[in-house]
Amino acid sequence: MKKQFLLIILILLTVNVFTQNKQLRAYLSYATFDMPGQQAYIETYLAAEAGSVVFKAIEEGKYQAAIEVTMVFMQNDSVRNFAKYELKSPIIEDTNMVNFGILDQQRFSLPDGEYLLNLEISDKNNPKVLPFITTEQIDLFFNENDIQLSAIQLVEKFEKSVTESIITKNGFDLIPLVYAYYPESSKQLNFYTEVYNSNIKFGNEGKFLVSYYIESFEGMNKLKDYLFRKRVDAREVNVLLHSIDITQLPSGNYNLVVEVRDQKNEVVTLNKVFFQRNNPSVQFNVVDIASVNITNTFADKITNADTLREMLQCIAPIASESDRDYAYNLSKTSDLHTMRQFLFNFWQNRNFENPEAAWIKYNQEVQKVNASYKTQTKKGYASDRGRVYLKYGAPNHIVEAYSEPAAYPYEIWHYYTLGSQRNKRFVFVTKDMVTNDFALIHSDAIGELSNYRWQLEIYKRTWDPNNIDDTGPEDAFGNKAYDFYKNPR
Repeated sequence: MKKQFLLIILILLTVNVFTQNKQLRAYLSYATFDMPGQQAYIETYLAAEAGSVVFKAIEEGKYQAAIEVTMVFMQNDSVRNFAKYELKSPIIEDTNMVNFGILDQQRFSLPDGEYLLNLEISDKNNPKVLPFITTEQIDLFFNENDIQLSAIQLVEKFEKSVTESIITKNGFDLIPLVYAYYPESSKQLNFYTEVYNSNIKFGNEGKFLVSYYIESFEGMNKLKDYLFRKRVDAREVNVLLHSIDITQLPSGNYNLVVEVRDQKNEVVTLNKVFFQRNNPSVQFNVVDIASVNITNTFADKITNADTLREMLQCIAPIASESDRDYAYNLSKTSDLHTMRQFLFNFWQNRNFENPEAAWIKYNQEVQKVNASYKTQTKKGYASDRGRVYLKYGAPNHIVEAYSEPAAYPYEIWHYYTLGSQRNKRFVFVTKDMVTNDFALIHSDAIGELSNYRWQLEIYKRTWDPNNIDDTGPEDAFGNKAYDFYKNPR
């Protein structure tokens, strides 16, 4: 792992399997950890919603669900590790009382390298339904001679262990939070991570600084009320298990970031993990905006109401959820002074030294998407392609398939890197080229719309199956979407 390399090794996969009168909903996340002197390992966390599977009577008045899970770790066409097991639910007496998750955790020891995880999951009590199959790339690299961080594991709850089990790490039993989602009822964010080889970097008697904080996912702005620091003694393995009060954290998409800093307060290595918060009772802090001084700033010179409203609306692709909602509501008012205050504060948070330069640079990109992606009813920045372009930048490669015989016109955008994610794709489709309105129907990027049946959206023009378990159309001459998706060119 390179120093200061942002490595997300905890991702979220959403798995949907449709059953007879049931839609199996299961969620899989994973994290990687090192064991100095031994092989590293991958830890998988699986949660299936009990209400989405079929419960079968096992005796009078007793019911149980069963899910078959197969995980295979491939490397260069060779199987490096695997598990096939049956995940059973708790036994229940009332099949209407299924508001709980069926949880499972596994560990797989593997040497460093790049792997493909092939996952297959099915409801054993509904055998007529085809299993769901997906593949995910996993990078497992730990340098034994350099300071590094493990993945950041989000933890639902923890306690000191009495008897060691698969959920035990360094004396604590950790119940994983598979969903990376915190509803309004959640008051704390718990997390676990490990620092490796700090004694090599700082010496056996040395010390270093750990900082952890929450940042907005869209703008990567640190939230000043959620920044914490801790001085730590250097060891071969440092265990970090902490809790953050998120009672006042507004709704939105965020990253939890953990940094290791040296004696000069410079970042040596860091890691981050994505999560979502739903907290509608906490609103945007208007007091902070009211105190912003915009005298003699670029914002103070903008006097046209329509221009201010346009500036507020076009920042939506890069704004946090709370900023976006506040800007939208503000644009519907006639309060021009508060509009100017908000806009100056927004761009100052992105470039403190020169907020005007930040706005000018962004506005140049807005003009590009307005020219390329405008539709008959919306500006380019309000279109799906415009939003993705402004949020992530220009893709490395675009497949434009406008004349495939059996398909609606579609585009597949490929990003070699997306922050700390690799090989991420966005699929857009339109039913009418005249409108130029391509809708996003699928992406494998964190925080974006994911739909494993996206191929059917493209080929509905000629293929609209009754079987909702199908993930793609029957093979036919000229059907190229899946190939383009896997092998952009």
